Amino acid sequence: MVGNSGSGKTTLGRALAERLGLPFVELDSIYHQADWQPLEREEFRARVAAMVAGDGWVLDGSYSAVRDLIWARADTIVYFDLPRLTATRQVLVRTLRRGLTRQELWNGNREQLRNLLRLDPELSILRWTWIRHEKHRRRYREAAADPQLSHIRFVRIASRTDATRLLSTVSGAPGDGPGGGPGGGVA
Repeated sequence: MVGNSGSGKTTLGRALAERLGLPFVELDSIYHQADWQPLEREEFRARVAAMVAGDGWVLDGSYSAVRDLIWARADTIVYFDLPRLTATRQVLVRTLRRGLTRQELWNGNREQLRNLLRLDPELSILRWTWIRHEKHRRRYREAAADPQLSHIRFVRIASRTDATRLLSTVSGAPGDGPGGGPGGGVA
């Protein structure tokens, strides 16, 4: 599951993993250690490599530091290609909810409402979503058209309807739907 922040990767990824009876891994939970400190690159790669060595999985995340490891084992890439305003609105609502409820995300981390309107994209998920939108869109459209990645099935999600439709095609039977085959997974 790849795409911009706020696109719905985690929600759909969890649902797909449940339907398929596969483990779900949110890469943010590995990368963001306590106090939002990043996990050291080699340790991050080692943990992700161990996870994708399994027979099946659903991963959520767009980290370039581990993309080669994931895509070498993935049989399907579900990429979110929502309109910029849709993703930004979704991340705004999500961040407000998380900030107001003080929801713990990973390793004791919580989103800070004071960061919401900052201009630094490293601090503001809203700003990050806005400025990274075209980069994500271009990256995954190009990957889907790349002949060197023809062994991977790319599924484009451009709306909630697309996400619902994809989920409705998955029954959990072996080989059914994305990531259903042995030795691979959905990223």
